[in-house]
Amino acid sequence: MRVTPETVAEEYEWVRERDDAVVALVNDVRDHLGDLFDADVDAVAAGQYREEVDAVFADGDRAVNVAALVAILRELDVADDYPGFVVDELLGRELAGTVAGTQPLRLLGEATFHVADVHAHGDPSDAAGADDLDAALAAGFQTRLPGWDWTEARSPFAVRDRE
Repeated sequence: MRVTPETVAEEYEWVRERDDAVVALVNDVRDHLGDLFDADVDAVAAGQYREEVDAVFADGDRAVNVAALVAILRELDVADDYPGFVVDELLGRELAGTVAGTQPLRLLGEATFHVADVHAHGDPSDAAGADDLDAALAAGFQTRLPGWDWTEARSPFAVRDRE
């Protein structure tokens, strides 16, 4: 595989146009996590998702990595699937973390990938990595997007911000 600026632009368009599938999965995951943690989590709209896709791909260093992972997962298929289970999980988790950002959001994106993966059900005729791709995008973007109260408040652990 060769990744060029044109490849990144193509993958950007593909990810941006997945808003219907990804946003629905984001909201399913947020509902599930909200129930698990007894938290009210705001739903995400398609416009918010597309704006965040724009932000991720505006960072060229992040964009090239996201584009490469997306391209691999779009094509990844392994005979008899099980041997590929590990690689598509690994790539999906990495994509979710890369989209989510720096720590601690990166780790939360990676962990959320596994929750999203349980909720993602691709078409059986799709490549093995297809449902992991949607799960990774949902996990990464839901982590970046506002809606979790704890991400909107100042951390009580910030030493310099104490009054």
